[in-house]
Amino acid sequence: MHYINISFSHKNSTLEIREKLTYPDDENVEGCLRVLNESETINETILISTCNRMEIFCSCNDISAATKHIFEKLTARSGIAIEELEGRADVFDDSSAIHHLFTVASSLDSMVIGETQIAGQLKDAFRFSYDKGYCGQKLARAMHNAFKCAAKVRNATDISSKPVSIASVAVSKLKSVLESVEGKKALIIGVGEMSEITAKHMISNGADVYIMNRTKDKAFTLAEECGAKVLDFDQLPHIINEFEILFTATSSPVPIITDDIIKACDFDRYWFDLAIPRDIIYHKGERINLYQIDDLKIIVDENRGLREDEARKAHTIIGRSTVAFFEWLDTLNIEPMIKEIYEKAFEAAKIESNRVINNGYIPKEYEEQVRKMGEQVMKRFLHDMTSKMRSVSEDSKSDMITGAMQFLINKDAETEMPDNYKCEHALNVIQQGSK
Repeated sequence: MHYINISFSHKNSTLEIREKLTYPDDENVEGCLRVLNESETINETILISTCNRMEIFCSCNDISAATKHIFEKLTARSGIAIEELEGRADVFDDSSAIHHLFTVASSLDSMVIGETQIAGQLKDAFRFSYDKGYCGQKLARAMHNAFKCAAKVRNATDISSKPVSIASVAVSKLKSVLESVEGKKALIIGVGEMSEITAKHMISNGADVYIMNRTKDKAFTLAEECGAKVLDFDQLPHIINEFEILFTATSSPVPIITDDIIKACDFDRYWFDLAIPRDIIYHKGERINLYQIDDLKIIVDENRGLREDEARKAHTIIGRSTVAFFEWLDTLNIEPMIKEIYEKAFEAAKIESNRVINNGYIPKEYEEQVRKMGEQVMKRFLHDMTSKMRSVSEDSKSDMITGAMQFLINKDAETEMPDNYKCEHALNVIQQGSK
């Protein structure tokens, strides 16, 4: 078994590329998971699709074949040439895949280092795949340890002491170009976490905030929580040109604001499109200052510099957590454990055989027969137990069972990593990543 992670993010792909690779709703996500798991080489898959990244995290039995299958399916869906996808993607396998996953979960790979949204997005992606049956124990182990690693980073560093997000960066950008937002009308389209953060920031700065969403009940819920007003989504073509300030963060698969509804105004407008795929597509001037996610990198880079020291501490924790994960996998390898149980049992049989021979209870000429009988008794006694251990090795509770057995047999000896994983490999990956 191997781990593989294919990553398209703000680091290696343009907004247009990420747009074509996005999976805007659960139906699209499930379709992708189903197609990927059809490969004989892939047994479990998680799809992570956010505004700044699209990643496929798999367990597989053949890295090369699985990678080829993933790229073929992505190019078929996106229409992007497979050569371009392969040239852009960051491909991680085994130790490097786990190290990357831990880095993402700890928000070290985010555009805004220390942002708090990614952990929740990862949990949602994992829970969806797990509940639908597209991933199981293999990826669950990795995800569980990724969240543990992220918690360690939060507790041991100040990287998230002042939580930030793309939404808060967008508001900061707005405040840098306007003297004040107090009293200004602002429209927020969408009701997700990005919209909620934006609404709270704008209201705290004195703006007159309106919420709009296709599902009006959800708009009312957010508006009541934030102290905003609600507009019908159907009014969008008629009122869009009344707003100097606009934030959009919907999951619409097509643009909701285009040339045909944008009219000329006698004031400057500041619009922020925080969605992927984009919500706003227009080709006119009309005194509109449009900011998209990739336009916010200047503020993001400043944030990255301020958090550089904390990021170094976090990378150390991630490195140690990666090594610890593979060491823990070692303890879950059932075959070395069963082998040791038999070795301990045969050693006990040998000691007892020697004792009865040495004490004269059985003639010495029967020593070989006594030893074989002792081993056979142990084999018969252990057969059902070890068969059950093998049968539950793929069950969701096997980690708990093998952990208990590990404690009972007090295993101290070093054994080979499961499926030829090596801690030395993990250490090499970490050392290379820290340079």
